[in-house]
Amino acid sequence: MDFGLNEEQRAVVATVRDFVRRELEPHEDLVERLDAVPDELAKDIRGKALTAGLYAANFPAELGGGGLDAMGVTLAERELGWTSWALQALVSRPSNILRACENGQVETYLLPTVRGERIDCLAMTEPGAGSDVRSMKTRARRADGDWVINGTKHFISYADVADFVVLFAVTGTEQGPRGERPAISAFLIDHGTPGFTVSRGASSVSHRGYHHCELSFADCRVPGSALLGTEGGGFDLLSEWLGASRLTVAATSVGRARRVLELSTGWAATREQFGQPIGRFQGVGFSLADMATEIEAAELLTLRAAWRLDQGRMSDADAAMAKLYASEMLGRITDQAVQIFGGMGLMSDFPVERFWRDARVERIWDGTSEIQRHIISRSMLRERGA
Repeated sequence: MDFGLNEEQRAVVATVRDFVRRELEPHEDLVERLDAVPDELAKDIRGKALTAGLYAANFPAELGGGGLDAMGVTLAERELGWTSWALQALVSRPSNILRACENGQVETYLLPTVRGERIDCLAMTEPGAGSDVRSMKTRARRADGDWVINGTKHFISYADVADFVVLFAVTGTEQGPRGERPAISAFLIDHGTPGFTVSRGASSVSHRGYHHCELSFADCRVPGSALLGTEGGGFDLLSEWLGASRLTVAATSVGRARRVLELSTGWAATREQFGQPIGRFQGVGFSLADMATEIEAAELLTLRAAWRLDQGRMSDADAAMAKLYASEMLGRITDQAVQIFGGMGLMSDFPVERFWRDARVERIWDGTSEIQRHIISRSMLRERGA
């Protein structure tokens, strides 16, 4: 396992890094102030990302995507993590779950999304079903060849921007290892479908401009062709998507932590107290050393998982370890950065305050830290037959 970057990977890193610094970072203060990305700015950034060949980098070249392998995508995600989610999301990485599209779904959903003509989002979480996915209450029933959907979803990121959602709903029951359980299916549903409404959720302290929404389905009728994959196969699709999604969280956490460390080191080198830079005091200098070490460890875990994914060997535990450690590392790094900056670290004039707020959600979405620990420990015990 060699993480020395080849020429193509170095080019990916350099291209994405330059794009983030030049096209995204300058707009951070505006997005923070407005809690939104203005439509014209979003259109401009998406267009530039398409021109630069950065759009849909996680999809094969034969589908019109960037054709990067898992390692390349992870390196790109790390560089995009330098900035806020509201801005980096404009350099879209459509959900891998769309690869399950078949027949007319390919031309209607998959290819337009890869080309940047349509935007997707995933609708899984409900008020009473977060980590426990199978406890969801949203249901889809057959009706004369169509599906009729009723239920609600919340904390659905980007639903106010997306053109369609990939919805997960209960469509029946199936036999599991512990008896009967809900069978979950996935559906492709366009915004504007009668019976389907989207509304903004409550304000969040993390990632301003990248909103979460409430989705409501009231006798929402969609054709049979809206089923993505097989009936009852939604949980398998979901499990496959979550692995890549957790790597994204890990990689972007590493990228953001590197920016926070850079800011903290610069402050410690120039801020003087008692006649010398505060970085000369062991209490600050040792903190910087610990921060740098933790970031390197998180990056190695993340790159290892990506490497194993390219080898076809990544396990759920590999992705869970990367997501768990990197997201919790980011929380510790940003908290320590506030301490190094002192009172200035809590002022909105400094980006450290924003990174501190934004870091909190990383330990929650795409599977809480507790869920990641459950996945890891279950994998360990399974090897012993427990």
